[in-house]
Amino acid sequence: MTLDHLDWPFFDAAHRALAGEADAWARANLQGIAHDDVDAACRGLVRALGQGGLLRWCVPAEFGGALPRLDSRALCLVRETLAYHDALADFAFAMQGLGSGAITLAGTREQKQAILPRVARGESIMAFALSEPQAGSDVGAMRCSARRDGAHWVLAGEKTWISNGGIADVYTVFARTDPAATGARGISAFTVPADAPGLRIAERIDVIAPHPLARVAFDDCRIPAAHLLGEEGAGFKLAMATLDIFRASVAAAAFGMARRAFAEALSFARERTMFGATLADQQMAQAKLADMTTAIDAAALLTYRAAWTRDVQQRRATREAAMAKMTATESAQQVIDAAVQLFGGRGVRRGEIVERLYREIRALRIYEGATEVQKLVIARDLLRS
Repeated sequence: MTLDHLDWPFFDAAHRALAGEADAWARANLQGIAHDDVDAACRGLVRALGQGGLLRWCVPAEFGGALPRLDSRALCLVRETLAYHDALADFAFAMQGLGSGAITLAGTREQKQAILPRVARGESIMAFALSEPQAGSDVGAMRCSARRDGAHWVLAGEKTWISNGGIADVYTVFARTDPAATGARGISAFTVPADAPGLRIAERIDVIAPHPLARVAFDDCRIPAAHLLGEEGAGFKLAMATLDIFRASVAAAAFGMARRAFAEALSFARERTMFGATLADQQMAQAKLADMTTAIDAAALLTYRAAWTRDVQQRRATREAAMAKMTATESAQQVIDAAVQLFGGRGVRRGEIVERLYREIRALRIYEGATEVQKLVIARDLLRS
């Protein structure tokens, strides 16, 4: 993986060192690993990422992390690097951060001490449970509820499309605690251990590029009152604040995959002979390669601008992150499609890197807010300014 973009002014020496370390770790640990058993592969990847020190970037230093606060540029650099080498490794890293992010932002010291060090060491697998069968992008339609019962909260309802569902040790769950509230009001967050009575995996979901995914049911699931995360009724704001941090990293994963597809296509074009020359000598191939590299750099610039805005200017980067996520995922799909086209028949053969990337990139245009939702976020933020 080339690291030329680390010369951009968004990064300091620590970021450049991290990118090199992440790339070296990936080359040493992710070459030729099998994903036949996806659950086992994810468990193994979380352990390996913890042992390799990369999960330290998902939690604050006080609880075993690398820096005093979460650093968006670091998260993006690690995701870009892992996605370049292995999308499932990127997934394992990302879910440790997303699943524990709300705990980092709003947890009590006791909650953080109980969970975050284990996250950093790769000893506890996390999940972020927000979406429901009737409430995906429209969080205000949430039906999963939580009611207070003495020293406990009792959760009832379902969550779906939950990454790490079925293998997680702890779920960060959002549920409506005020039945009279409408829209996004009256929602609270909770930490729910996988062995909590009443929590069950209702369905395992198989998708185009497999990873642990499930529908999770809460059948009067009882958890101690101390598992309330943050203030009662402030769950929606906490969910959005968490997504704000990690949305830019989705963009980084997308153009990490695109970089790999481009590298494979460029190498293939230089070697493939046709009509008495190489594919790279053909002007149509040259034009395609030019479009690909330009799209990747444009996405990376938007992404690291969003991360820099949060880290350095220390302000919310909702619009910038949405722009990055929308542009990076859409352009990565185009870049990878172009790589498949350049490979010709080989591009659709099972086992080719570009064929695998073609399957893996598609979901990123939907996860953590589909492209159409990002357009609404951008426009609404623009009109408020």
